[in-house]
Parts: sequence; structure tokens; C-alpha cells
Amino acid sequence: MLLACIGMSHADPSSPRRIYLIGPTGLPNYGDELVAATWLRYLARTEPDAEVWLDCHTPGTAQVMLAGLHPNLRCTNTLWRLAVEAPDPEPWAVATWIRKVVHDPGLAPRCRPGVELLATADVIHLIGGGYVNALWPQHAGLLAGAIAGRVRSGARLAMTGQGFVPAAADIAELLYSLAARFDVVDVRDRDSAELLADGAPAGFTCDDVFLDVPEPVFQDYSRAVMVCVQSDIGELGPPALAGRVKGILRRWEVEPGDVTFVEAIPRIDRAVYDLLAADLPGAAFMPFSELWRDGVPALEGQLWISTRFHLHLIAAAAGARGVAVSVSPDYYDTKHRSLIDLGSGWTMLDAAGTGVPDVPEKGGYPADTVAELRARKTEVAERIYARV
Repeated sequence: MLLACIGMSHADPSSPRRIYLIGPTGLPNYGDELVAATWLRYLARTEPDAEVWLDCHTPGTAQVMLAGLHPNLRCTNTLWRLAVEAPDPEPWAVATWIRKVVHDPGLAPRCRPGVELLATADVIHLIGGGYVNALWPQHAGLLAGAIAGRVRSGARLAMTGQGFVPAAADIAELLYSLAARFDVVDVRDRDSAELLADGAPAGFTCDDVFLDVPEPVFQDYSRAVMVCVQSDIGELGPPALAGRVKGILRRWEVEPGDVTFVEAIPRIDRAVYDLLAADLPGAAFMPFSELWRDGVPALEGQLWISTRFHLHLIAAAAGARGVAVSVSPDYYDTKHRSLIDLGSGWTMLDAAGTGVPDVPEKGGYPADTVAELRARKTEVAERIYARV
């Protein structure tokens, strides 16, 4: 009976739709969770009666963290599980494997209920992020799975806010062929647009969070200087990163009591703070749990040091000036540069370097720029979800 219900199609164009989102949600990682939350809030306004499924790597955590953002949210991990469990992790092989499974679910019987669900979607949408690239090349299979689902269901197929750089070796032709099957292709940075330009031209707008940037939140953690430094990507470990941050704060003559360290991924973004806490008496630490619950304590005129892309975005949108510290030139340079090119006014700094810039005097997006970027992303959203 359950499978019969799942297999029901929504033939009536006025009936609620089954929307299938795909994203890297549930780690938790503030940026990835925020992208999912942004789309769920949008759909709560525009498609409140829809049945919304979020296919992510950690559905249990995602279901709890995102609860209430859309009244009909459910989480699964069908395509993510298939990508991880593919017999061969090479991107072309993963794409081929997932495509076969979606058309013949008996090849992966434990995922069959989820595959049959995917095959009834009205809209299939890969939400934004930088998760299909050389760092996680097997995730190319997510695009192949979405396409195969679309073949079975006739769904409208879209990807938004994608960051494909750095591209995995020998993957360009695969990306061309996959992207060409989507109704809407939208990327967030110029390098990703140029990567696809020869085979499957993409729309180039901005990160998905610009669809609905969170409002600034004044709270006890809102101090003159805000710091978020990660230690999960790149060659530098916590001691080297701690030394780099301490050197910047010392050169800028920052008082410890004026500093808040922000945690965007639990534990990963605490390591540098733990090494510096004894030397910075009075500095505050905002854990991820409070960041997610209360929002980013960004204010106009604040000074930020951030390795995290989405904190750069939100702080700059609030009018904060800052320095974006790149911990991985082939990955984070592109990400931070995309925000700077859009007008964040921030400076980018190599984490492995030794130079210290002057204290930024200006920074932050003008309000009209944020409004324009929201309009761009709204136009993309309307193309995806328009009733045709």
C-alpha cells in the first residue's frame, strides 16, 4: 500500500507538487544548512502545500535542524547513499552506476523505496554549494541520479548556486553532458561558468543564500572584531592558523575583550580558539548550536576575519568590513573572490602567507547590491518553480 501511495502521480496542475531537493545537509555545516533553509523558507511562501523531500547525506540531523521551515518537509539519503556506495568511486563510474540503479532499483534493493519516490517527483532541484568538484568527485553521481529520476518522472530539473571548481581530472566532458540535461543551470562563480561554457552554458548569478539573506542580529556575541577560522581543508593545521590569526590581531592592536570567535562547523572551527584562548583573555566563543539558533551576530561597521564563505557573505551583507582568509587556494580563492567581485569590499588573504594588511576602513555590500542579487536569484527560483 505504501509503494502504491508513493507511486501516485500529480497529474492535476493545480494540485500540490512533490518537490525533491538535493544538497549536502546535516553535517552540520552552517553554510550548507543555511542554503537548505533558504530554499525551504522560499517554498514555504510559494508552495506551502507541496510535499518537500530533501535528499542529503545526514537526513536525521537535517530533519531536526530544519524542522518547521516547511510544513511538509521530509528527509532521505537515497542519492547520497548511492554515490558513497558505488562500486567504483571514479566520477564517470559513479554516474553510470547511479543511472543504472535509478532505472533498475533491484541493483540496490535497500535504496529501492527511495528510488521509487524520486521517480514520482514533479521538480528535482540540486540546491547550491561547492560539493561537486575535485574534493568530492563522486558527487557527480548526484547529477546523474537527478537526470535519471527526471527521465522516469518527467520532473522539471534544475541546479542552482553550484561551485564546480576545482574540477576533478577528466570530468569536464562528464559535466557538459550532465548539465546539458537540466532545464535550469545556475552557478555562483565565474570559474564554474567558464568551466561549463564550452559544453553547457550556465546562468551565472550568485550564491543561493542571496535569495533571502538573514537580517543582522545584535546579541551578546556581537563585538567589534569577529573571527571564524576553520581547520578542515588545506595544508595548514590549527597551530599554524592560530599563529596567523594571532599575528593579525596583534598587528591590528585588537583588545582580546573585543573579539568573538564563531564556530560554523562544530569542533572544526573551535581548534584555533582553543589554542589562543589563554593568550586572549576575555575573548568570547560562539558555538555552532547558538549560531544556528540565534543567527550570525553581524553588524554594520564590524571587523571580520573569516575563512568561511557564508560568514563572509552574511557579514558583508550586514555592512561589515573584513578580511577573507583563504585556507585552500584552489577551492577557497574562487569562493571568496566570487563575493568580492560582487562588491563585498573585503580583502582576501592567503592563510599560508606572512603579510598583514592594514585594518580595512571600508567594506560591506551596499543595500541596493543585496537587493539586486536577491532579484537575480528570485528570477532563477521563479523559472524553476513556475507552473508550466
